[in-house]
Amino acid sequence: HLLALADGTPLPVQLTAALLRCLSDDGLLKDESSPELYRLRGELRRLHQSCMRKVKDYALQYNMLAYLQDEFMTLSSDRYVLPLKANFKGRMQGIIHDWSQTGETCYFEPMFLVEINNRLQELKREEREEERKVLQYLRSLLEAELPGAQAALELLAQLDLLQAKRRLATLFDGRCLSLTPVAEGIQLLDARHPLLLLNRVKNADTSAADSTQDKKAAARAAAAVKPLDIVLRPGERALIITGGNAGGKTVCLKTLGLIAAMTLSGLPVPVGAGSHLPWFSRMDAFIGDEQSLADNVSTFTAQIEHLAKAWKHLDASGVVLLDEFGAGTDPAQGAALAQAVLDELLDKHTFVLAATHFPALKSYALTREGARAASMLFDPQSKKPLFRLAYDQVGASQALDVAREHGLPESIVRRAEHYLLQDGQDATALLSRLNDLAAKREEELAVLRQEQDKTRAAARHEREKLEKERLRLHDEVRSKASELMRAWKEGRATHKQALKEMSRLRASLVPADAADQNGSVLPSPEHFVIGQQVFHTVFNKRGVVTDVDERRGRVRLDMNGVNLWAEMKALRLHGSQGTPQSLGRPSSILA
Repeated sequence: HLLALADGTPLPVQLTAALLRCLSDDGLLKDESSPELYRLRGELRRLHQSCMRKVKDYALQYNMLAYLQDEFMTLSSDRYVLPLKANFKGRMQGIIHDWSQTGETCYFEPMFLVEINNRLQELKREEREEERKVLQYLRSLLEAELPGAQAALELLAQLDLLQAKRRLATLFDGRCLSLTPVAEGIQLLDARHPLLLLNRVKNADTSAADSTQDKKAAARAAAAVKPLDIVLRPGERALIITGGNAGGKTVCLKTLGLIAAMTLSGLPVPVGAGSHLPWFSRMDAFIGDEQSLADNVSTFTAQIEHLAKAWKHLDASGVVLLDEFGAGTDPAQGAALAQAVLDELLDKHTFVLAATHFPALKSYALTREGARAASMLFDPQSKKPLFRLAYDQVGASQALDVAREHGLPESIVRRAEHYLLQDGQDATALLSRLNDLAAKREEELAVLRQEQDKTRAAARHEREKLEKERLRLHDEVRSKASELMRAWKEGRATHKQALKEMSRLRASLVPADAADQNGSVLPSPEHFVIGQQVFHTVFNKRGVVTDVDERRGRVRLDMNGVNLWAEMKALRLHGSQGTPQSLGRPSSILA
């Protein structure tokens, strides 16, 4: 893709060569841009050196060092001047060009510098004229190769963008997310909030993201941001998230929204392997307090107005994020309105993520087809949030625990508990029990995942070990087969001896009980007849019976022109299934 991008339009070869010759790293014209510019700047440097020398000689001759504020010459109004102390200004003939801000220094041009400064101005005017000619020449080259220059600019911009994406992916170990059909739902595994993750990484001082040390620091910072599994299975369109305050419900909504926006922008995102998203044509987020005194709208009114404007655009390719929708009015009416909105969105097949504290929506999530319930877990002992999602259950709001945790007087919290018991609406004990069971299940699942990873690693190690052994055996068999062929060609062994040795070599590749091991796969013949097709389990080859020796329990086989005696117990009826494959390559070598 990069090569196609670079080869798309011819690059400006002449312009590039001219810019490299004429422009320095700081963007200024080089002396070598033209012969005349080289001459003029050389003369300017010589004039400067001559001027410095004359000023030094003049100061020493007339003992002027005591009069000068600084022993060095400077520039004022683009002319060489001397920084003279103000109380000595009348002791020499010359021109005062300027004063310092304190008034203690005047910039004085003595008469012997006037002619030099005049010549300096002439040279600088000629230098500016020559620089203008060089720039006009470069402009003519740019006009001649303008499409190529624009293509080069686009190429550099694309490379800069790709490099930025690569560094972003390195910062939080991101990956490019695959977009799947809408019917496959949403699956974000180990998803982390991109901004939280970047903030942690930045605090870990990972500016040079290519170094190994900074990658380790980025990994440690990423581990501090809790991952979430956001999953809507095929056929499900609404995920309704419940749980305690400050438990991470809004972060869950924003994580999906940001990851979807980044994916549609072609950016890597912090998710685990196996994640995928549908193609969203639009996203509508209703998060935060949108009240405005200037527009004369409340929080509830602003939510309704925004939803009404977006409603006609919502379809099966959109996603809606609802954070506490309907919470700014009467709880019963707000919950009923939220359920109605969710019903209509499900009828439109629009994806929805909603965070809520309404009890009615909790039961709605468990019973409505196409909706899925999820709860943000909290620690059973400390009552602190675990920032993990437990699916197919609802959670308590934990408002009183949060109030107690954040310093509200205990007397207020106890009175709130008393009023809650009086109302008979306290389901906290039941929901807390469900939370405890879900937290325990999550811990068990984490242990099982670790065991699964260990088992997979061990299986991968065994496969690699077996592959190395197979390659070693392959090389050994190839070497021995080549040696037998050389011996036969050189006359050191007869054709019969070579075949016998090859048969012995083949037999040594399979354990003595291999025939018994394979006996359950292909049926054993009850008797052998000439012309019968059989399968030789040791050689992994098919053959035709040409002779039968019942007394010795063997038959003579013709296997593609190779005739040999084979033990009856090593033969099976020819079949298409269960054919051993482990020794296929060595057998083909010896064949």
